[in-house]
Amino acid sequence: MLVYFRLLKESFSFAMNALRTNKLRTLLSLLGVTIGIFSIIAVLAAVDSLDRKIKSDLSTLDKNTMYLTSVCFGPTDIPRWKLEQFPNVNYEEYQYLKSVVNHADFFCYQFFAPTESVKFESKSVSDVNTVPVTSEFVDIQRMEFSQGRFFNEAESNSGKPVIVLGFEVAKSLFDQSDPIGKTVRIYGQRFTVIGVTKKKGDSSIEIGGGDDTSAFLPSNFVRRLYGEKNDSMLPVIIIKPEKGTDIDELKAQIAQKLRNFRGVKSDQIDNFFINILSGFTDMIDNLVGQMNVIGWIISGFSLLVGGFGIANIMFVSVKERTNLIGIQKSLGAKNKFILFQFLFESVILSVIGGIVGLLLVWIISLVLTHALEFEFVLGFWNVVLGTSLSAFIGLLSGVLPAISASRLDPVEAIRTGM
Repeated sequence: MLVYFRLLKESFSFAMNALRTNKLRTLLSLLGVTIGIFSIIAVLAAVDSLDRKIKSDLSTLDKNTMYLTSVCFGPTDIPRWKLEQFPNVNYEEYQYLKSVVNHADFFCYQFFAPTESVKFESKSVSDVNTVPVTSEFVDIQRMEFSQGRFFNEAESNSGKPVIVLGFEVAKSLFDQSDPIGKTVRIYGQRFTVIGVTKKKGDSSIEIGGGDDTSAFLPSNFVRRLYGEKNDSMLPVIIIKPEKGTDIDELKAQIAQKLRNFRGVKSDQIDNFFINILSGFTDMIDNLVGQMNVIGWIISGFSLLVGGFGIANIMFVSVKERTNLIGIQKSLGAKNKFILFQFLFESVILSVIGGIVGLLLVWIISLVLTHALEFEFVLGFWNVVLGTSLSAFIGLLSGVLPAISASRLDPVEAIRTGM
């Protein structure tokens, strides 16, 4: 065992010597491995960070939460012309389903609405994520408040002009002053602020709202102001199932009740979609997998080039040290010793290139995290993967040079080197 440790030490010394004496040649040879490892780990780190952020943003919602609407959140086989004929869900359907469907904790009626500007006196905040909802939304979203409260059922049903502001919106409008009871303007109407959400951080996904740049108001106020047939708003009924409920049975029950309410015939397809959040997360996982595969394919070419570069430098190293190999063999060094010596050197050189690639990913992730306020994470397993992959590339690239070195005849090797 001590022999192999000494061999590893010598191989490391030879690799460092190659870096010192032939800086440009070694640098160019390692560049392919560096770029390949950088490309793969950068893609994996970016995709992992995005995946982690999305799942973190969805963590406040039950994965079995259903979104009943005229739009499918994922791919569908129904032709576009037919989809355009699907009627939007409405408030009466929300009330009906709420009264007849069993095994559902909460029903909420919401509009997916465009962003608006919220004004207070001379101050204004633009691009506010406007969320017109019924009072059950606070329980489905599991919202928390730094001040005040959410609007109650009576305020929701009557469409009272009250509003709950996201943390950042309230901070921009009121700075350090107390916003509760103050009047703001949105949709050209006056609303009384009754609550401010707890700071949550930027959200990468906006299903239902809930981030710091949102404003929540009763959906019945919007219905009274614009009606339900507004092209800029998409109505949706959110259903949160009871814990332990069979999701497929509940989905079938909702579909049947709504078909009956709408008078859809038995030979006709559903003219609505029940989108389940778990299906959305599955779609995200599938997309993440596809992005990883694309990253591997693109980066694989760089690794291939890097492998040829390592093989080239090892063949040159064998040529330069032919005399030394002959001397080692004449002193009793076995073929296996010479083989491992060059394999270790190849692996060490490749790992150095891989470590440089990992350092570049780490530095860029720090810069982007600071610049974009989005946390790019270089995970431990990505570091392990990058190091292992570079070692594997070095091993493959060094096999042929190491075999050629181990098979040299000691006499011929010494004579060649003279």
